[in-house]
Amino acid sequence: MDRTILLLTIFWTALAFNLVDGDSGNPVVSTRFGLLMGSVTRVKGTERLIHQYLGIPFAKPPLGPLRFSAPQPPEPWTGVRDATQQPAVCLQNVDIMLKLIEDLKITSPKPAVSEDCLYLNIYTPAEAGRESRLPVMIWIHGGSFIFGGAVQYDGSALAAYENVVVVVIQYRLGIMGFFSTGDDHSPGNWGLLDQLASLQWIQENINNFGGDPNSVTIFGESAGGCSVSALIFSPLSRGLFHKAISESGVLFFPGVLTKDVKQNNKVLANVTACDDTDSALFVACMRQKTGNAINELSTLHFHHTLITIDGTVLPRPIEELIKEKQFQQIPYLLGVTNNEFGWLLANFAFPPGWHEGIDRETVTNILSSIPQVGDQKKNIFIGDEYFGDTEDPETIRDGLTEMFGDVVIVKPTLFAASLHRDAGLPVYLYEFSHRPSVYGDSRPNFVKADHADEIGFVFGGCFWDGHLKFNGSLMEEENQLCRTVMSYWANFARNGDPNGAGLLQWPVYDTSEKYMVLNLKQSIGRKLKETRMEFLTKTLPEKLEKLKLPNEGHGEL
Repeated sequence: MDRTILLLTIFWTALAFNLVDGDSGNPVVSTRFGLLMGSVTRVKGTERLIHQYLGIPFAKPPLGPLRFSAPQPPEPWTGVRDATQQPAVCLQNVDIMLKLIEDLKITSPKPAVSEDCLYLNIYTPAEAGRESRLPVMIWIHGGSFIFGGAVQYDGSALAAYENVVVVVIQYRLGIMGFFSTGDDHSPGNWGLLDQLASLQWIQENINNFGGDPNSVTIFGESAGGCSVSALIFSPLSRGLFHKAISESGVLFFPGVLTKDVKQNNKVLANVTACDDTDSALFVACMRQKTGNAINELSTLHFHHTLITIDGTVLPRPIEELIKEKQFQQIPYLLGVTNNEFGWLLANFAFPPGWHEGIDRETVTNILSSIPQVGDQKKNIFIGDEYFGDTEDPETIRDGLTEMFGDVVIVKPTLFAASLHRDAGLPVYLYEFSHRPSVYGDSRPNFVKADHADEIGFVFGGCFWDGHLKFNGSLMEEENQLCRTVMSYWANFARNGDPNGAGLLQWPVYDTSEKYMVLNLKQSIGRKLKETRMEFLTKTLPEKLEKLKLPNEGHGEL
């Protein structure tokens, strides 16, 4: 009898995988928690059909006592769960996200917003089965840890053209995702724990979607790239992924790691009328606040959206983990665009009208407002390097955007690349240098390849025709660039090496410091921004030392 039950269980489980619902024609797949009904989509330019499963819960809703708590496994369900609709994004000012999507010339539906948001989307080739064991690529979205969501991305083109399984995850943002009291009452890093929970869910279920749990690549951009970098240093992530890609984001960015939880919480206590002198009472008070109230605070108080050394996700200061080589020994692909502060980030960081030109007084005010930069002597040295003696507002503007890109993104990225290289790991570095043609009438001509411009090419946005679409036509050469970038990324996910047939050979980042320049025509560069990096890493520290001024380390000026 027991044998009969076992055989029936195996039979029905196998049958549940990739069944087609008789009424809708939609695919049905089995997970540990229940059955899911997805939908079928077709991608422009390819005959391969894609099954997409949207809004899959990987954890219980983080509500009530689960607010500011580690995510818990989801509850099983009975029947077949509908997985054909985009999930609500985590609490945020969704207008920021929609404005970003608009600036990127993408049409997208307006998502719902909810504290109940721990869901993921899966895109997998329709013919994939349990034995397919396709590479799995898990996307962690960016957005300064305060906005973003799965609805911004469509993994169908990448899955179709490259025969991989693409997963897009969500995680708690802002105060909901990173509130910390610096002790056991609320250690923080809830957003990172959500990411880890999604990776665990994928390990346990992705084979039912045709994916290989032993060939998982995490990739992300900006805050998503920082998350990838943080997970590499977390002992909790061991065995959950096997390769990593950071696009314009690493853990070593200035300000990503909080240095003073208590001081930050005094600000939060003042605006919430919660008592921060007792951590237990502080957390209880914050749990009583409405989601909307905390959401507003997250938008206003960026310093509460920081990653912390919590003793669990990140057990010790990063400097100690680096010294002891306590990080995942895996292949790493990472890079930047050639104009990181060209437009999107500059609009957040600089005063209105900056794009028309900036005078020296405004530059001084901007630099003085940033703790890592604000010393007057530093400003003089920086000005000499990036602006010279010019008084031309446009030249100063261009120098300022370059300086911010170098300090905030390029320098930390090169530090991360060298760190992994020196540990004897395969590292591949890139600079994305193509300005998408669809931005011709919406950005000034001085903007080159801006922050996030590579994402559409990584995801094959040239071929999107589902819930996301580019506004405007892309050149045929850009369609080919989409194919090229997707191939490099998917090859890396398959083999830990981006190279493949028909592609320019991408050199390993070794002591020669060669890197790939991704443009309409690929080329190989050497020593990315050598002169500027020489100034930031050697000349400036030497000048500060002579003046006996503090130098803040690898992540700051």
